[in-house]
Amino acid sequence: MKTNLVRFAHDFARERLKTRNGFFAVDATAGNGHDTLFLAQLAGENGRVAAFDIQPDAIEATRERLKKNNALANVDLFLCGHEDMAKHLPENWRGNVSAVFFNLGYLPRSTRQIKTHAETTLPALNCAWNLLAPGGFISLAVYTRHEGGFDESARVSEWLEHLRSRAEIFSLGTHNPVEPWWAGIVKKA
Repeated sequence: MKTNLVRFAHDFARERLKTRNGFFAVDATAGNGHDTLFLAQLAGENGRVAAFDIQPDAIEATRERLKKNNALANVDLFLCGHEDMAKHLPENWRGNVSAVFFNLGYLPRSTRQIKTHAETTLPALNCAWNLLAPGGFISLAVYTRHEGGFDESARVSEWLEHLRSRAEIFSLGTHNPVEPWWAGIVKKA
């Protein structure tokens, strides 16, 4: 697949969030901070973004990217797994989050030993779903070409099937062993 999933996800989000002035957003897998920066800039000074990652290097890379772009003021960074995000968010975020971004796999240009797993990703997706406001969405990029990636992708695909009656699901690609795929999951009102 030649499509850049990050660019596609950002276009999807930009279209859905363009009329909102300030909102809550979560980057569940901060990585190098690209999505965190994007969400911080889109949310503006009246919005708030929370970013999570289990790797200190990822949190520091995200912090540096935000600083460099003068976007740190409306972002909170958390060194913890995405499955624990709800424990760190204020009560008023529950049911009021406009967007949650996930990039499943491993941190680019780092060890492939530290990566997302279905055992933590599925609870994180359930948590994200519960945080969403009606009309809010999850952006989910799934990379499969690493050990355990295909299994995680299959389990995420099953999770999506269970949401079909409660969500509008947009996708680019599908569960497969070679190409990454993306889904946008919009919570019905």
